[in-house]
Amino acid sequence: MAVISGSFSSLELEKYGEGLLTEKPRVLSVLSSILERSVQKNEKLVRASKMKDVVTMFHASEAPALSITKYIERIFKYSSCSNSCFVVAYIYMERFLQRTGTCLTSLNVHRLLITSILVAAKFMDVDCYSNGYYAKVGGVSIGEMNNLEMTFLLSLDFKLHVTTEMFEKYCQQLEDVGGHQTGHFRKVQTLKDDWTIIEATLTRHSRSKQTVLVKY
Repeated sequence: MAVISGSFSSLELEKYGEGLLTEKPRVLSVLSSILERSVQKNEKLVRASKMKDVVTMFHASEAPALSITKYIERIFKYSSCSNSCFVVAYIYMERFLQRTGTCLTSLNVHRLLITSILVAAKFMDVDCYSNGYYAKVGGVSIGEMNNLEMTFLLSLDFKLHVTTEMFEKYCQQLEDVGGHQTGHFRKVQTLKDDWTIIEATLTRHSRSKQTVLVKY
């Protein structure tokens, strides 16, 4: 997707390469900030109104230990997807939330992130890891990853195309919010302090076996 704009450059979307070898692009911190604020706002409204959120298969019984910021950085580090995928994933997430009437909360944001980024990578990039690999990166089973992807696609009616105008609009939106970032990110409630080590064998190209750490 050829987009040349100030926002595109500012978010460092032009950088493409192995996540393990490149510095973290600015789009990660901006997206993390937006999602974190949205979660805080939604949960505050839910508590104040005492209304019940629409529960989907993306909801966990308890909030994962890993913060949104660390989770996005983790996906970037191991997925090697193009930086533009994070913008497209954000667009997909908004479509999903609008279509399903679901609120973004600490219970569903992680599963929505890993699923939307997986779908965006498959749609945007020439090369993409398998669902099994993304499942290990995201800390879910391969069966759950498959079900999350299919549910997500059905909810979007398989409409994944993003116009250049729409992409630029969301880049500008991210840049506008990112330009006013202050303070630090709030971490979600911790469940456990131990790390579960999952051995992930990477089969893409000639990359070697690596240890993937998943914190629950």
